[in-house]
Amino acid sequence: MLDELRKRIDKIDDKVLKLLEERISIALEIGKIKKEEKLSLLHTDREKGVLERLIKNRKLLPKEAISAIYREIFSVSLKLQGEPVIAYLGPSGTFTHQAAEQRFGASNKYIAFNEICDVFMEVVKKRADYGVVPIENSTEGIVSNTLDMFIDTDVVICDEIYLKISHCLLSREDDISKIKRVYSHPSVFAQCRKFLSENMPGVELIDMPSTAAAAKRVVDEACSAAIGNKWAGEIYSLNILKRQVEDFVSNTTRFVVIGREYGNATGCDKTSILFSVKDRPGALHDMLMPFAEQGINLTKIESRPSKIRAWEYMFFIDFEGHIQDEKVKMAISKLNKLCNYLKILGSYPKGEMV
Repeated sequence: MLDELRKRIDKIDDKVLKLLEERISIALEIGKIKKEEKLSLLHTDREKGVLERLIKNRKLLPKEAISAIYREIFSVSLKLQGEPVIAYLGPSGTFTHQAAEQRFGASNKYIAFNEICDVFMEVVKKRADYGVVPIENSTEGIVSNTLDMFIDTDVVICDEIYLKISHCLLSREDDISKIKRVYSHPSVFAQCRKFLSENMPGVELIDMPSTAAAAKRVVDEACSAAIGNKWAGEIYSLNILKRQVEDFVSNTTRFVVIGREYGNATGCDKTSILFSVKDRPGALHDMLMPFAEQGINLTKIESRPSKIRAWEYMFFIDFEGHIQDEKVKMAISKLNKLCNYLKILGSYPKGEMV
C-alpha cells in the first residue's frame, strides 16, 4: 500500500515538474517582452494578484505555504528573465537579509552593505535593481537613517515586508555567566533592555552596525556574545545561550523594497509621500485636511528636520490607496498647492502584518 502511494506521488511530481517548466518557459517569453518594452522586471501587482487567487482557492495548503512556494517560483522566473541584483543592509544573516529573501526568494543575486546609505546609492547608481532596508520597528519606532535617505535620493518604494523579530543571545561560549561584553545594533539593545538589566547587569554593551556584524565579531572572541537572530547563529556557527531575549513578543520590523519605479494598483495599496511646510500655527492641520475631505485613511505620520532651512520640517505620511486612485489624485493635487515641497515616495501593495 505504501509503495503504491509513493508511486502515485512520483507520477504527480513528474506532472508538477513538467507544468513548472512550462510556466518558466512562458515567463521567459514575458521577460523578452519586458526587455523590448523596457519594463521593470518586478511587477508587485501581478505577483499579489497571483497569490491572492491561489490562496482564495486553496483546500489543504496553508496560505503561508502557498506564499513561500510561489515566492521561490517568482524568484526563479525573475532570475531567468534578467537576474535582478538586490542590495540589502548586511552582512549575511541580518534581519534585512531574511526579509529580502522572504520577498525575492533564494534564487536571485544579493549584495550586502554595512550602511543604509550604501544600499540606497547602489540603487541610485543602477548597480542594484532593488534594495531592502528597515524603515520602522513596532517597539522602537522609525529608522531615521532610512527616512533621511528618501530626502536625499530619488528612489521610490516598490513594496513592503513585515517580519516578526525574535532575538537570541549568541556566543562561542556555552554559559551566559562567562559573558563580559555583548555586541549588537543600538536599536536591538533598546528592544532588549529588560533582559539585559535583569540577566546581565554590568556587562559591557558595544554598538555594531548590524546584528549580523555583531555575530561575526564574536566568532573568534572569548567571553563575548551577540544579540541577533537564530539564522545568524547558524551562519556563524554560534551557540544560542538564550532565545527570545526581546522585551516584547509582538516585536515586528517593517522593511521596504526600494527601486527606481513603482507598480500599478492592486486594489489594496499604500502610498508614501514626504512634504515640507513652514513652522506656523495650524500648518499640519491644513496639510492633512485634503485627506480627510477625500476619506483617505492615514496610517503613519513622522517628521524630520528638512536640513535645508532652520525650523522647517519634512513630514513623512503613509496612507491607504494608490497614486492612480482618483481620490488620492485629488488629495495630492490640493496638498501640493499648500506645501513648499512634495515628493511621492511610492505606491505599493500593502504588506501582510505579522
